[in-house]
Amino acid sequence: MGPLMDCTAATLFPSLTKSGGKVTGLRMPEKEPVWVLLDKSNPMGLANQLEFLLQGLGSNRRGVHPSVTIDESKGPVHITDGSLIGPSSHIEGPSYIAGEVRHGAYVRSHSWICRGAVVGHATEIKHSLLLPGAKAPHFNYVGDSILGRDVNLGAGCKLSNLRNDGRQIRIHNLNVDTGLRKFGSILGEGVQIGCNAVCNPGTVLGAGCNVWPNVTVSGGHPDGSVLRE
Repeated sequence: MGPLMDCTAATLFPSLTKSGGKVTGLRMPEKEPVWVLLDKSNPMGLANQLEFLLQGLGSNRRGVHPSVTIDESKGPVHITDGSLIGPSSHIEGPSYIAGEVRHGAYVRSHSWICRGAVVGHATEIKHSLLLPGAKAPHFNYVGDSILGRDVNLGAGCKLSNLRNDGRQIRIHNLNVDTGLRKFGSILGEGVQIGCNAVCNPGTVLGAGCNVWPNVTVSGGHPDGSVLRE
């Protein structure tokens, strides 16, 4: 599995390369591995692209339930008209939400939730991108991660983003040093992850991978892999 060939946006998120499949305002790296989006120091990183987008859009919280709390002390929160924001959720800026945030969710800064994506009940998301139709619907943690179209996380699934020793994250089976201290998972389109599975920092799953429940996953795995243990 070649890290540059198989970890590009064109391979992991093929619908984005098709006509009409692009996300407005978002530029994916073309030749570099997708995890460069998680580098906050990169001008083309997710954080910087999001902040640039919000400079033009500004804040929007019209129609939000009064029990929803929003913290814009570090940047605006823009909730597009037609989005669904459940009661008792908390949202921190800078963030952009065009999908659904359900009851009791915690949306932390630099979160980009595309149309049709779901941040579910008691789910926490931080510095992550949920592409259209991606779902983290029940008791999930999504840290410093990118979820492709139609990804689904089973209840209790965690995308861990930080090594216990705090060292930079290396994808050992790809022989790649990412240079990132915080890097959760990159999940290609249609990845399905079972309940209570854990993806260790630096996990990369190609399109259509299937992770069984209660499994702990590490490293990079090509399209269509079935991970049972």
